[in-house]
Amino acid sequence: MLEIRDLSLSLGEFSLDGVDLTVADAEYFIILGPTGAGKTILLETLAGIYTPKTGTITLDGRNITRTDPRDRGIGMVYQDYMLFPHLTVGENVGFGLRQRGDDPARIRETVRKTADLLGIGRLLERTPGTLSGGEQQRAAIARALVLRPRVLLLDEPLSALDAVTRDRLRKELKAVHRTTKTTVVHITHHFEDIFALADRVAVMQGGRIVQTGTPDEVFRKPATEFVAAFTGMENVYRGVSRVRDGEAAIDLGAITVRTVTAVEGDVCVGVRPEEVIVSREPFESSATNVFSGTVTEVQQNGMFSKVVVDAGRPFVAVLTRQSIARLGLAEGEPAYVTFKASAVHVFAR
Repeated sequence: MLEIRDLSLSLGEFSLDGVDLTVADAEYFIILGPTGAGKTILLETLAGIYTPKTGTITLDGRNITRTDPRDRGIGMVYQDYMLFPHLTVGENVGFGLRQRGDDPARIRETVRKTADLLGIGRLLERTPGTLSGGEQQRAAIARALVLRPRVLLLDEPLSALDAVTRDRLRKELKAVHRTTKTTVVHITHHFEDIFALADRVAVMQGGRIVQTGTPDEVFRKPATEFVAAFTGMENVYRGVSRVRDGEAAIDLGAITVRTVTAVEGDVCVGVRPEEVIVSREPFESSATNVFSGTVTEVQQNGMFSKVVVDAGRPFVAVLTRQSIARLGLAEGEPAYVTFKASAVHVFAR
């Protein structure tokens, strides 16, 4: 229902460069990318804040590329809430309806229902300065939703919140989306948002969309070396693939990795850290990739920690602190890394 074709725009150091994207009706679509990739500019261009140099934006079959923002049927919520401090929460939520000239009784009813949906019905008489960050963000989302937009744009709506509030609001966003069926385009830096909320994901780099797919497709089958590194694959190496009878031996220099692929020649190989098993003795399994090495680093990061084993190439694995202690893993100690052929993702360089 939302179609973006060849969208280009330059704005100082930020730009869009031939962006192509399609979002389905009622889809929760998340855009991921590093700072400066063009994510916010893309959302603001969809909202009508900027006019693209080239390309088209089509919503429900209607070309809205140069339509006034008020007439697009698109709502936008920023990370910093942008609530009016002198108005109550109820007045903030109903602001757009009043601007539109709706009946006051209808405004009160619509505001109440939308506020209840987001769990802020009891706060309608309060002012924004008396609310927590999570409550302010709920009010900002309610203000956008009350207008019943065809598309709701969310610009990193959870980034300014603490971890507990972020997790709670994620669940509420999922429930609101399920109830309203509003099409959502949400940009984020948090991988947790993607797996909790997204139907599909797009990755941006340098003003372009470089990969689109389900969360599992993007994280487990990255299309490029950049996407692999950005989504935390970490174990990414360059090598040469030689295929025989559907099975590939990939020469990484010091070691040879085996997998099933039809891709030959110069390739990139990726293995996610959670797919790598670390042991003190050769691990008994059907896995075809087993390499001996030495632990070079143990990074203690709360519940889960990273262990780096140099087995001809440095492999990063994720283990619990209890597993590290039980195995006696420490820098300088010998260890084995093991991973299945199916855990190896191969893509052309």
